Amino acid sequence: MTFTALGDTAVVVALGEGIDEAALPRVRALAAALEAERPRGIVDIVAAYATVTVFYDVTRLDREGSERPFDRVCRFVHDRSKRLSADAKQKKFTAPTRTVEVPVCYGGEFGPDLEAVARHAKLPAAEVTKLHEGADYLVHAIGFTPGFPYLGGLPSLLQTPRRSTPRLAVPAGSVGIGGEQAGIYPLATPGGWQLIGRTPLVLFRPDETEPSALQVGDRVKFRAITPEEFLAWK
Repeated sequence: MTFTALGDTAVVVALGEGIDEAALPRVRALAAALEAERPRGIVDIVAAYATVTVFYDVTRLDREGSERPFDRVCRFVHDRSKRLSADAKQKKFTAPTRTVEVPVCYGGEFGPDLEAVARHAKLPAAEVTKLHEGADYLVHAIGFTPGFPYLGGLPSLLQTPRRSTPRLAVPAGSVGIGGEQAGIYPLATPGGWQLIGRTPLVLFRPDETEPSALQVGDRVKFRAITPEEFLAWK
């Protein structure tokens, strides 16, 4: 476990490196433990990939003597982390894993870059669809725009660089490939990922208690649907 300052109001706690599926359960457990006993001054806790980032307000944070805010937060994280070493605590703060099925209409107007991905992979477009649909994905982070899931588990054959020129407008629900990751655009935004399909699911619902339909640690399974099924989706 390493601690790195992120400006003067956050600490990044690293439990691994990069897209690390093995580290993600420990990341989720630590984030849950920190949330359960969050002291005054800790304003947000964000789990992503192999890190937990703890954001704090220096004006509200309790201090002891001359201890710096950064050191105070690091001590808070370290103390909570020690409790997770016991199996009982680890189980207490490990959230159950959900599997969420995401219907996708591949290709055509819904996936304008499917053929480009197929050419890069040297595969027929139908094989790209089959490989993408058949993989098991894990949500490693939520970010970029509200509710945007960064998914690990993309088959190596489908890993394709982002577009050299991003689009000014990507439709909400677009399913894309960006290097070694897959993702879904919850909102209509600019974006540079390769778009291979679109889902009719609404992934960001700001009026709900939990706005993001997907959470870090969720498993995602894509399921191919027809254009008719997409248009008829309620």
